[in-house]
Amino acid sequence: MPSAYLLVSHGSRDPRPEIAMQHLAQMVRNKLHCLQPKSQMVGVAYLELSPESLHEQVIRFARDAIACGCDRLKILPLFLLPGVHVMEDIPSQVDLARQVVGEDIMIDLLLYLGSNSGLKRLLERKVTNNYQWILLAHGSRRSGSKLVVEDMAACLGAVAAYWNVKQSLLLRVRELIGAGYEKIGILPYFLFAGGVTDAICWRIEELRLEFSEVCFFLAEPLGMSDELVDLVWELLE
Repeated sequence: MPSAYLLVSHGSRDPRPEIAMQHLAQMVRNKLHCLQPKSQMVGVAYLELSPESLHEQVIRFARDAIACGCDRLKILPLFLLPGVHVMEDIPSQVDLARQVVGEDIMIDLLLYLGSNSGLKRLLERKVTNNYQWILLAHGSRRSGSKLVVEDMAACLGAVAAYWNVKQSLLLRVRELIGAGYEKIGILPYFLFAGGVTDAICWRIEELRLEFSEVCFFLAEPLGMSDELVDLVWELLE
């Protein structure tokens, strides 16, 4: 019997991430059509800022999947870090859904997107050698999640900073300037553009005014690409 697939993201008041999520779901659906013609049920759900709680969204999608003849539902968290949302919030919501759905369909919670080592390839394409780079992640209050960012930054020859840690970006910039760097690139470790990436853009403009002798370059977040779809598919298989 075919499987159904549910892509879970954080949720946002900004419409752009939702548009990107729908686009990603359609691209995964197209890939499924080529590889598994009988399994094309791909949906999206949101942990926060949705009229329904996540477990209610999972229950509704699971029931639709059962009606379409699916016996397995695979849930992929589209998160880059193993923070509280990935390690606690989403699993608890999925468990609530399992209790309601019962044995009518098997619900598998897959590894989060950031666990795919192929993300490094996508980030490497954004990093140029003529800049010293800062990998700017959102950050998490969960201990251990920073190690993932630090390791990724090291692989890229960059240093890490965290948007939700006060002055983290500024301190990194000052460190690099003190070390003699005059060209600094900031790579947002975010999946899609939205409110936070807009705020980062404004912060970079402030840094340009404060450190006029330095050339700053702000890269785009990961964004939509065929390569991203391939990484998602690797986790869904």
